Amino acid sequence: MNTLATRPWTDRYAPGVPTDVEIPDEPVTAALYRGAERWPDRVAVDFFGATTTYARLVAQVERAASALHDLGVRHGDRVALVLPNSTSHVVAFYAVQRLGAVVVEHNPTYTADELAHQLAGSGASVAVVWTKTVPAVLEARAHAPGLRTVVGLDIARDLPRGSRLALRLPVARARSQRDALRGPVPAGVPDWHDLVRRARALPPALPHPGADDVALLQYTGGTTGTPKGAVLTHRNLVANVVQGQAWATFEEGAETVYGVLPFFHAFGLTFCLTLPARIGATLVAFPKFDPQAFVAAQARRPATFLPGVAPMFDRIVTAAEGAPGPGSDLTSIRLAFAGAMPITAETARRWEDATGGLLIEGYGMTETSPISLGNPCSDDRRPGTLGLPFPSTEIRVVDADALDAGDLRDADPEPTDDPAAPPTVRGELLVRGPQVFRGYWNRPEETAHQLLDDGWLRTGDVVRVALDGPDAGLVTLVDRIKEMIVTGGFKVYPSQVEDHLRGMPGVRDVAVVGVPGSGSDEHVAAVVVLDDADDAASPPRVDLAAVREWGEKRLARYALPRTLAVVPELPRSQIGKVLRRVVREDLLDRDDVEHHRA
Repeated sequence: MNTLATRPWTDRYAPGVPTDVEIPDEPVTAALYRGAERWPDRVAVDFFGATTTYARLVAQVERAASALHDLGVRHGDRVALVLPNSTSHVVAFYAVQRLGAVVVEHNPTYTADELAHQLAGSGASVAVVWTKTVPAVLEARAHAPGLRTVVGLDIARDLPRGSRLALRLPVARARSQRDALRGPVPAGVPDWHDLVRRARALPPALPHPGADDVALLQYTGGTTGTPKGAVLTHRNLVANVVQGQAWATFEEGAETVYGVLPFFHAFGLTFCLTLPARIGATLVAFPKFDPQAFVAAQARRPATFLPGVAPMFDRIVTAAEGAPGPGSDLTSIRLAFAGAMPITAETARRWEDATGGLLIEGYGMTETSPISLGNPCSDDRRPGTLGLPFPSTEIRVVDADALDAGDLRDADPEPTDDPAAPPTVRGELLVRGPQVFRGYWNRPEETAHQLLDDGWLRTGDVVRVALDGPDAGLVTLVDRIKEMIVTGGFKVYPSQVEDHLRGMPGVRDVAVVGVPGSGSDEHVAAVVVLDDADDAASPPRVDLAAVREWGEKRLARYALPRTLAVVPELPRSQIGKVLRRVVREDLLDRDDVEHHRA
């Protein structure tokens, strides 16, 4: 029996938020096409001041869909997008969806090794790739035989005309900007903009996808740290956007959403890329998070809604405090929604003092499209907690050990010495709702482990929930069952970093853990055991600089260790597992630790 079946949290919803929402039976593209009918002349996307209206965006999507159709993309095919945020990323995403094909989002800063696994696993036939990442994708294609076409996309062509002309200037600043935005493309790689420009009109009889068709293959990580493709349907994505719209009570046709989160993240894709179309908002897209670019955009087109992660908010306030003119004014931002990691009370206070708006925390995972819990958009929010289940979302708190043994039962109430204290339960959080994914791509065993009977999803997180009293239904994170490290909003899987570092000359063994960084952020830390090399004439150098240099060959920059310690042996359990908790505690107590200074 579910002790939370009565959904006691609904009494704490902000005024006007419904207990349940109706999920329309439609694909994710439907909202965009409605937006073009309702607000044809409203700006849909702003990219450094280059604007695209809703009517023009739909026209570009139709033409881009035709270009992909000419490349052989059909219903159900997988199309890889390896792109920073940009107008063209928005166009490409909706173009793939228009054909009923499946978007596979990838981090454009990944190395060839990291991309190879995902490209091979998804079976993508076409990849639309940022020009700077084209060489890595071409190298990865050797391990992805199904990838027949790689298309290069120059995001600099999305800039305003004046900015594009400025990039041609023979000065150092222009060269630096060119290097940041584009890279050389080998001969024979077609250009995205040229393909779209030459494409014919899409056949009008071509059907739109259905609500239960697969829309997105989003790579995530499991308990082993091996990336898996989470299968999300159009209904999943639409459901989470509708839930978010009900939670925040947006004003249709009047919002400006800042897309500082990458679209290749589930959080950024849902709340920065697809939410704006449903509410008729203007999306201001940023290819990467840059506080100075944020302040400049704020002076040009002020934000009203900002999805982000913890480290961003302090950096934005600091940048605004030092900015002259209108860019220093953040009071247009009525709501900020934080995910991926907890927000400290000090960060929340500082942000709300600067904006006059609310900063609320949410919780989710790729498998829930991604949000399942959120703090109320009211004075009843509780910084440091995960919040309450979204509308049409149920939760259970179960005994994780019993579940691992095949027994699905609720966790027992926690013992307390205070008879007046409201009862609480502590255990693994399960979630059920229309946003819960279909399963993992070609991973039936892992799907069966994660997705239980009756639609319950195992989150792998231990939480505490009050069963009664003023905090009834409020969820607080206690511990992460999984060992993933969350740094800068990105997830780093220790086993992947360890596998790379074990191949480094001079390293015999290694353990990677997360250690506290600034605020609520974490840093990647490596603890290494050196090879026995007493008889070597010149043993390999193993210090933090060398470890980072080695890691740069195969790891994304955010996954590189920022802390290093050398130990004689790693602590292990009786069955040989590294005791990460002991590694972390020992690391925090040591004085002989090397730190990277950013």
